[in-house]
Order: sequence, then structure tokens, then C-alpha cells
Amino acid sequence: MSKERVYALLREQTGAFVSGQELSAQLGVSRAAIWKVVDSLRRDGYTIEARTGMGYRLTAAPDTLVEREIRRQLPPEALCPVLHCLEEIDSTNSYLKREALLGAVHGTTAVANHQTAGRGRRSRGFLSPAGRGVYLSTLLRPQLPPKALLGATGMAAVAVCNAVERTAGVRPGIKWTNDLVLAGKKLCGILTELTVEGETGMAESLIIGAGVNVSHSREDFGPGLAEIATSLSLEGHQTSRTALAAAMIEEFSKLADSLGGCLDRWVDLYRRDCVTLGKPVRLLWDSRQTEALALDVDSQFGLLVRFPDGTEQVVRTGEVSVRGMYGYTD
Repeated sequence: MSKERVYALLREQTGAFVSGQELSAQLGVSRAAIWKVVDSLRRDGYTIEARTGMGYRLTAAPDTLVEREIRRQLPPEALCPVLHCLEEIDSTNSYLKREALLGAVHGTTAVANHQTAGRGRRSRGFLSPAGRGVYLSTLLRPQLPPKALLGATGMAAVAVCNAVERTAGVRPGIKWTNDLVLAGKKLCGILTELTVEGETGMAESLIIGAGVNVSHSREDFGPGLAEIATSLSLEGHQTSRTALAAAMIEEFSKLADSLGGCLDRWVDLYRRDCVTLGKPVRLLWDSRQTEALALDVDSQFGLLVRFPDGTEQVVRTGEVSVRGMYGYTD
């Protein structure tokens, strides 16, 4: 008898009592065995009420990142053949890079309760305290040339905005190219990593990772980050980490279906959400700083800027600071 079967029977009758005798009969085990499984589920964080003569009633599930709870909220069509729910890992992107080398399939997803070495762009660290955020990555096998995947980071930003809006009731803005912001502070970082097959020149794997700050306090960020980073709870928005993880998986599934096709809808949403547009920006290229005005986002999510001399250029790499955000005020 598995714990999953007992859980499933209690879940089917959420809010109603299921007698120990009924559970025992359906599963073909003793009532003492049922009690032991219920006790184990309680230790996992489930609230299960027991009453003499009535049986057991599931009243609440924990907000922990466990497979049974995440899958319960996924639609059947969502791309997630394998889901690794990790208590602690260096980073979910690094974990999936290792899994990819071992043959992990398209759509394999990893979500962690805690990252010890979370990563952002340019090898920067990403703060990932235990039990505070959703740190999630999905491995894709797109079978496309790298040029067709230039928009993956922008699409991922839109996908996470969709997931946050669906579960927390607020839509973040996007700071070009890969930060989600709320109240002018960083809410989420996104990291996409592409591996190319040497002989064919085609994409071998594309890993899309995102870390969303859900319930971080100012103390979690510390004095340095607290001025530039925030969480959903700090801005007055509550959500279940389980629900957010499921929504992110579903939105990444939609992203996977769109790769190599028309991206107009994704670009339109990105433009709408991009807080960089219309703002003075500072570009950092090869240790050189240049001032410009952000004008638009092109069909591959490149940033069109205008320099003080009137010339215009599309930026695809480098760092872009937006005046009024992250301490850039002069």
C-alpha cells in the first residue's frame, strides 16, 4: 500500500470524512496500517482530522513543493513528463544540465525548495533561501537552429508574468532583458542556457530557469539587496508556491509549443509589460558606459535604443540600467 493511494482517497473527499473501515476495505490493509499512513502524511505537513466513529478528513495541504500537489494543479496537456522536486540543490539549471547529459527527455522539470548556488546572467549569484520562493527550471529539446531560439529569454519573461498574474493577481513588469519587477524592485530573475550539437549545429538542449521571490522578508534579502529586491508578500500579494510552480510549468509548456513559430503575440505582451521602454538607460558594453533612450523591442526581443547623437541601434547583449530602478538615479 502506498501513501499516494491513501492521499488520493482522502483528496477525493476533501472536507468530508472517510471511515477507516472504508479505507481499509478499498486498499486491502488493516486499519492500523491506515493509521500509520495518515500519521506519515501529517508529518509531511497535511492537516488530517480524525474523529471516532467518523474516520479521517483532509482539511489542508502544505505549501510545499511536492510532486503530488504540483501535478494535481496541472492540466493534462501540460508538458511535464518528469518532475524532480528537490529539497536542496546547487541550482535547478545546473541540475538539469547534468540530467541532460544523462539523456533527460524534453519537458523534464526541476523545482527546488532551496538553492545553495542559484545563478543569474553573467554568473551572478541569485539569493534562494529555503521555503521562500519558487526556483524552477525546464529542459527543452527543440530540434531547431540556435537562431530560432533568440527569443527564448523574452518568451520566458512573459511566461512567468502570466503565471504570477494567474496565481497572485498582480502582473509584474519586465526590465529588459530578463528581470521581472514589482514596485520598481526585482521580483524574479530568468536564466536561459543553450547547448548546441557540434556536428549538426542544431540546439541540443535549452534550459529555461526562473526564480520568483514569493515570501521573502526584508531580513531575507539583507541590507544590500533589500533596497533593490522584493517579494510578492512584501508588496501585499499572496500566493501558494505550489500553485505558482504549477502555473509556471504550464506557461513554459505553452512557450515550448511556440518555439520556431510566430512570436508576434509573445513580443506584443513583452512590449506591453516592458518597463524599460520610453526610459533613459545606461548601456554597459565591454567596460564602456553609454547613455541612450529605450524606444522599442524588435521581433526577436532586441532593445532598440537612440543615442544622444540621434543614431539608433538594436541591443542584444550587455547590461542595461534603467533610470529610477536598482539605484540608477543620476
